[in-house]
Amino acid sequence: MSEHREETREETKPEAENRSSIAWRTLRLSGGDIEEKEDEIAAEFPLTIRLDGEEFATLVCSPDDLADLVFGFLASEGVIREADDIRNWSLDEQRGFAYVELQRPQSTAKELHSKRIIGSCCGKSRQFYFHNDARTARTITGGAAIPAERCFELMSRLQASSAGFHLTGGIHHAALCDETGDGLVVRADIGRHNALDKLFGHCLRRGLSTKRRIIAFSGRLSSEVVLKAAKIGCPILLSKSAPTDLALRLADDLGITCVGFIRADSLNVYTHPQRIVMPM
Repeated sequence: MSEHREETREETKPEAENRSSIAWRTLRLSGGDIEEKEDEIAAEFPLTIRLDGEEFATLVCSPDDLADLVFGFLASEGVIREADDIRNWSLDEQRGFAYVELQRPQSTAKELHSKRIIGSCCGKSRQFYFHNDARTARTITGGAAIPAERCFELMSRLQASSAGFHLTGGIHHAALCDETGDGLVVRADIGRHNALDKLFGHCLRRGLSTKRRIIAFSGRLSSEVVLKAAKIGCPILLSKSAPTDLALRLADDLGITCVGFIRADSLNVYTHPQRIVMPM
């Protein structure tokens, strides 16, 4: 396997450091009472990715796990398939730039980024993909099967790990684990798509398979979220919130099991229910 070189100040920072929120002096009115207090506000950070010397995209994100975000975003856009497709990269957090050099430069990557196509790849629901979505979203067959009780357990664990949301009210969380619930990894971001890209990047950088993995997500199951799950290759997508109709049509077409409204003892299975084992 080829080697890619990482040069980044972010990688040297302590793992426990949380930069997803900042303190802000606030004037609060509540029940007729006025008080000054310090409120935690979600941090918003622009990160520009320069690909082979040219500006490729600017992501507005939370300033945590930026290495995972860069790798996951490039994989989601079809620029790379694995970490070794990157020859070297560096991160300048102070200026907000990530510099990436590919093993094999792609002249079309920038041109196809965010370009829409209209066509029904394999099913009626796939008519409004971005060009790179059509190239990278995979139809999933087989995969994990889990008891319904695992859905409740994983959503509970995700919520217990959502310190950023409880602190600021403005951050999405996504978790990835195997079908037994082991190996739980949680990533957070102000952008729901960024949180999923961070999970993708985590797997790529560590050579982890995603074939039998489960995603638990804090927000609405939109078409964008389903597409990200398909690109990562996860067969089961869990959420405490609602789906959209396009999301479900895409999930049905792409072979993804969508489970929503996961609460204390209830849930809705919308697509490919064979992967959720109901209690007898």
